[in-house]
Amino acid sequence: METRIDEIAERVYRVSTFVPEIAPPTGFTFNQFLVDAEEPLIFHTGMRRLFPGVSEAIGKVVPLERLRWVTFGHVEADECGAMNELLAAAPHARVAHNTLGCLVSLNDLADRPPVPMDDGEVLDLGGRQVRRRLRNINTPHVPHGWEARVLFEEQTRTLFCGDLAGVRRAAQRAGGPAPVAQSASVIRMPTVPRSPRRSRLPSRVSTPSRPYFWRSSVR
Repeated sequence: METRIDEIAERVYRVSTFVPEIAPPTGFTFNQFLVDAEEPLIFHTGMRRLFPGVSEAIGKVVPLERLRWVTFGHVEADECGAMNELLAAAPHARVAHNTLGCLVSLNDLADRPPVPMDDGEVLDLGGRQVRRRLRNINTPHVPHGWEARVLFEEQTRTLFCGDLAGVRRAAQRAGGPAPVAQSASVIRMPTVPRSPRRSRLPSRVSTPSRPYFWRSSVR
C-alpha cells in the first residue's frame, strides 16, 4: 500500500492510500482530508489497517497529538474505522458528528464521548490569520445510513463528502491501471449550500454504488 499527502486547497490536505487488491484490476483509493487550523481536523479516518500510513502522513503537516477534531460522513469502516486509534494518539481530540449518529452509534463506539452537532451547526477551528469554520449539513440516507452528513468549509468553499458524488478520472498510473475508484471526495462550492436538495453539484456526476471520486469544481 502506498500513502501520500497533497495540499488541494489552502491548508487543506488529501491523504490517499491506494490498495491494489481491493476492486481489481483498477484497485481502490481511500481518502482522508486534513484541515490545518488552530484546532486541526481530519475528515474520515480510514480503516484500522491504514492507520500507520495515514498517521504518518498527518504528521508531515501537523504533529498527530495536536489533532483536535475527528469527523466523517457516516458510520462505516473506511470512514471511521481508525477513530479510536486517532483518539488514543491525540489526547485532546474529540469526535464530532451529527446528533443522530452520536445517539445511535458513536456514544457507544467512541472511546471518548463525541460532540453532537445539529443540522446547520458550525464547528469553529479558529485561526488568527485565516479562520476555519465547518458547517454540518445532515443528509439522511444520502449516500446511505440515516446518520449521514457532509461538512462545508466556508473559507475555501469546500464540501467534504463520502460515497456521495463523483467524477471519473482518466489519469493512468505508471506501470499499472488507473486507480479511479475512491472512497471520499471534496467539491468546491460557489456559495454556502442551504440543504442537500438545493446544493449545486458538478455537471459531470456519476452515482454508482461505489462512485469514482476526484476533486472537482462547481462553476
